[in-house]
Amino acid sequence: MTGHVIVRTKRGPSTQVVDALARSGVATAHEAHGRRGLLGPELRPIYAGARIAGRAVTVLSHPGDNLMIHASIEQCREGDVLVVATTSRSTDGMFGDLFATQLLHRGVRGLVTDAGVRDIADLHTMGFPVWSRAVHAQGTAKAVPGSVNVPVVVAGQLVHPGDVIVADDDGVLCIPLTDGEAVVAAAAEREANEEAKRRRFRDGELGLDVYGMRPLLERLGVRYVDDPADGEVTP
Repeated sequence: MTGHVIVRTKRGPSTQVVDALARSGVATAHEAHGRRGLLGPELRPIYAGARIAGRAVTVLSHPGDNLMIHASIEQCREGDVLVVATTSRSTDGMFGDLFATQLLHRGVRGLVTDAGVRDIADLHTMGFPVWSRAVHAQGTAKAVPGSVNVPVVVAGQLVHPGDVIVADDDGVLCIPLTDGEAVVAAAAEREANEEAKRRRFRDGELGLDVYGMRPLLERLGVRYVDDPADGEVTP
């Protein structure tokens, strides 16, 4: 496809995959995905405690212009996450509470944007989570064309429409649509393994022993020595 387009697509993961990845969270899903797919740490949540996953609806906008966000809302459905990129770096406040009101009506779970967002207090009150590069009151125009549901790069990560976006306090993760079910299975296995270790740690075992790290320390030349001062009597 060439030029500016709005792609109508039903491509996306099952509800079961999305909900399972939301429960797992970014850190576990990232490890289960072979430590791939993280968006850069410059994207931060506007408030703490939100944990979501959903189908990516992507937007490519001109910096300082939110026309294509308006155009994208029609393509959103329940369980989606809107993912907004700009053609060059921008921190303008391209998104606010009026957009969130429309998206909540359609069941959209949140926004990930490589630009800025504003109306933070209102978004918090509404319970609409956002992960953004910046919080900035700078307004934008509605004049320059872009595209909806095309591949975009957000915070250094390629995102295709229909991919799974997972976001929480630890950051944002993109999982390709074709990998979703495998990551769910690997995450469940990882969670079971971590719970077993958590029980051992509660019982007082050390990571050095649970992970078998003592032989590694020895191979790396790390030695235990006693402090000679421990044998001295303090006057």
